[in-house]
Amino acid sequence: MKAFARKIVDADWFEPFMIGLIVFNGVLIGLETSREILDEYGRWLHLGNDLVLGAFIVEALLKIAAVAPRLRLYFGNGWNLFDFTVVIASLIPATGEFALVARLVRVLRVLRLVSTVPQLRLIVATLVRSIPSMGHVITLMSIIFYIYAVTGFHLFHAHDPGRWGTLGAALLTLFQMVTLEGWVDVMETAMELHGWAWLYFVSFVLIGTFVMLNLFIAVVINNLDAAKHADLEELREPASRRELVEDLERTRVALAALQRKIESLPAGEARSPGG
Repeated sequence: MKAFARKIVDADWFEPFMIGLIVFNGVLIGLETSREILDEYGRWLHLGNDLVLGAFIVEALLKIAAVAPRLRLYFGNGWNLFDFTVVIASLIPATGEFALVARLVRVLRVLRLVSTVPQLRLIVATLVRSIPSMGHVITLMSIIFYIYAVTGFHLFHAHDPGRWGTLGAALLTLFQMVTLEGWVDVMETAMELHGWAWLYFVSFVLIGTFVMLNLFIAVVINNLDAAKHADLEELREPASRRELVEDLERTRVALAALQRKIESLPAGEARSPGG
């Protein structure tokens, strides 16, 4: 059973097939948002979702069987644990008080596309690694926001109380500006009172948008390299004795099969060209 499960899991068609199922499931979930389609084809949509869920359950069982009895090889992997959790949560009945939870969990199945595609896993790992470093960037940006918010309150609160009347309103206005949404209108209103106000706004946009954006990009790129190195280190980890024995056994079986094929050939064909 273990050899059969591993043969299926390691097959070239298995991973593309599961990716196709996840995409198909995502299409079904999207179609369910249309009342017209749901009323006309609701039964088929529910059947499709049930079939996909059944395929996900079979996939989890095959992967577990492929590493049995060393289940830690499966549950010790964060992505496998996420997939298993989504599958188990998908078994919640889609009726009664759990109907909303079941629908939300069904949407989470689309996230399995991230765990299936190695490139997407690398991006997520990079973002997770970047969180501590981004904390320092966010702290620096918060200090700049606070300084500019207090300054903006003292300069513009009397002329434009809707945007600068309180510290909270000033911070919200600065957040709007850092998204480059309507910041020119805010600046022009302030310049009605102070003609030099453009210095305040231009300097904040340059610091808050371009400088900070580049800092975030630099952090992500550095952690992307770290995530790649971590993946390479995992590939370089020495195989266990059990894995080596299993590889040798598969090699022995393959050589025995090749030997039988050679022996079944006619004597003239089995002879080497140099003989």
